[in-house]
Amino acid sequence: MASFAKIGLNGKVIEVQSVVNEVLHDSNRVEQESIGIDFLTKLTGWAIWKQTSYNTHGGVHNKGGKPLRKNHAGIDMTYDEDRDAFIPKKPFNSWILNETTCLWNAPVSMPTEELEKNEYYSWNESIINWEIKTKE
Repeated sequence: MASFAKIGLNGKVIEVQSVVNEVLHDSNRVEQESIGIDFLTKLTGWAIWKQTSYNTHGGVHNKGGKPLRKNHAGIDMTYDEDRDAFIPKKPFNSWILNETTCLWNAPVSMPTEELEKNEYYSWNESIINWEIKTKE
């Protein structure tokens, strides 16, 4: 199955649709994004679609294939036309976009020290740092 993101105002992803791969084939049986876009436009009346790959995250295709648009699209993500990438919502104001992965990184790396079984690290935006929390 191929996936396509429906793009709304300001590049916002408002829907993700699956299309059977065969629908995308041209006369030489080669998949073409434009054929999928034409199919979805005729089906839905919406013209702005971008193909996305379920197997792409952080600019890496997890099955060794060619990564597509840095990340698999999801609702409320943004399609950045200049980067040709899907970017998730910024989780905190202080976080910084990694231009290679198009994912957000904390300005301070999460500590790597081992914690107790009932503890975990949580980002605290008010102190711009990680803190240890206890699971309840």
